[in-house]
Amino acid sequence: MTEDITVSPPEDPEKSLCFQGPWAWIILILLILGAIIFIMYLLRKCFQNPYYRKANRIDGKVVIITGCNTGIGKETALELAQRGAKIYMACRDSARCEAARLEIIQRTQNQQVYNRTLDLASLASVRQFAENFLAEEPRLDILINNAGLMATPRKLTADGFEQQFGVNHLGHFLLTNLLLERIKASAPSRIIVVSSAAHLLGRIYKNDINSEKSYSKFLGAYCQSKLANILFTRKLAEMLKDTKVTVNALHPGVVRTELTRYTNENSTCVWALIRAFVRLRLRDAKAGAQTTLCLALDPDLENKTGGYYEDCKPHFLPPWAKNKETAEWLWKESEKMVGLQPSDEISSVVVNP
Repeated sequence: MTEDITVSPPEDPEKSLCFQGPWAWIILILLILGAIIFIMYLLRKCFQNPYYRKANRIDGKVVIITGCNTGIGKETALELAQRGAKIYMACRDSARCEAARLEIIQRTQNQQVYNRTLDLASLASVRQFAENFLAEEPRLDILINNAGLMATPRKLTADGFEQQFGVNHLGHFLLTNLLLERIKASAPSRIIVVSSAAHLLGRIYKNDINSEKSYSKFLGAYCQSKLANILFTRKLAEMLKDTKVTVNALHPGVVRTELTRYTNENSTCVWALIRAFVRLRLRDAKAGAQTTLCLALDPDLENKTGGYYEDCKPHFLPPWAKNKETAEWLWKESEKMVGLQPSDEISSVVVNP
């Protein structure tokens, strides 16, 4: 005897919803979109953290920040001004710097925020800035080498150096050395170098440091300059180990700033999809400034030097970023390139031991 099996017709999907007709599908789509937006919001919140939460002030401390009329540098200047620092905004575009300065004063009520012209693509401008600052200000507590270029078309600085290496490394190398005696005399003091995780892909091209034989705007020139930032940081930290001047580098995260303006030139569908995915991970400028602020402010880091930080914590460095021989070669080569004179160089005298 066989048993009859009745097969029910498939259920109408509309009947499985609370509503029937077109409105049922509209509500379902809206719920799905809402869930996606909520998940993306949570992911972005994760990527934005951590923030520097300590409330310590630095009233009266003198700070130089390069490239701070916008982005990470501006947020850094704003926060340090709120905490009582005397800020020297060292920027190439004086008009934009002035607009940012007035905004910072209005928001913080700190009148000690100053606009000073500095073009890191010109060694003459670097020397002029340093000369003016030393004549104007008797101390320097914090130097933040923040300015930078990324993935630009090949172009030369006023002195004939490849632009990214010239601005990101050589300009800051000369500036730091010219101000170093004032920094040492103000110890305990801090030097902070904004680098990038791109150093992981970087190499120092000893036979083509100026990218004359070949040029790759990101994997070549930019990554080399960011690796140079770290080698410079570690070499300088070693040279200053007994002076109570700390030197640390950092990766600010993947941040939505004007730094990425040259990466938007490719308009293919593939790049559009990649950029859309990357934007999920982009931090805003305030979030991107947090590790810089941590290195500038945290009392617990007063004696920590030669490190590389990300998300306010020490981070791993690959062997080529810790190579002392390469760092020594780069230092001497950089001295030659910027024309650093013996009178400009670091004194061997220990200050405030």
